[in-house]
Amino acid sequence: MQSKKFSYENKELEVTWDLKRCIHAKECVHGLPNVFDPGKKPWIDPDKEPDSDKIVETIERCPTGALQYHFKNQSNPETPPSSNTIIIDENGPLFVHGNIVVQDNEGNELLRETRLAFCRCGKSSNKPLCDNSHIKAGFEADTSYNPERLELEPLENEGGELLIKLIENAPFVVEGNYEVIGENQSTKTCKRMSFCRCGASENKPFCDGTHRQIEFKTNE
Repeated sequence: MQSKKFSYENKELEVTWDLKRCIHAKECVHGLPNVFDPGKKPWIDPDKEPDSDKIVETIERCPTGALQYHFKNQSNPETPPSSNTIIIDENGPLFVHGNIVVQDNEGNELLRETRLAFCRCGKSSNKPLCDNSHIKAGFEADTSYNPERLELEPLENEGGELLIKLIENAPFVVEGNYEVIGENQSTKTCKRMSFCRCGASENKPFCDGTHRQIEFKTNE
């Protein structure tokens, strides 16, 4: 995973932007266009909004976690939401929001986040995260899924850590309590599930073993 961060400050708040994680979802531009203006340089100016809480609220809507914040004179890490969600974006990534812990094949912690966008086209140069390569690749996948794969283990408790384990040259495995959300369906579950990363599964967003046939490489 690559990172290229830029910092923008006012007297109270530091805002950071990670270029490598940004896929231009524009939640920030729509939320506070006076602070987040791509037509200006620098494109982020926290001084344009006197209420830092409004800036924080807008940043927390960034689905990729490319935007982060911290207050200079207090300890205030972003509080994870009370439940974990995996939102399927049509022809795009999986947006994960929750108390997320990402581990590698050996169980080493790589990230601890609340907002991430995971590549599911298999073409990202910043795997496992999305970098908008699905657009150039012409990736097509709707938001539907087979709920029977999840309903075998319905959710009993909300929240808690959502562990995402990256398997080399293979899918990522999700463990914990979470809700999968498509355009017209949602399922709450605690089932340990493998999600496709190669882009070729016939059972998207879940893995069906196709990565082995196409010799998918993750290159993490």
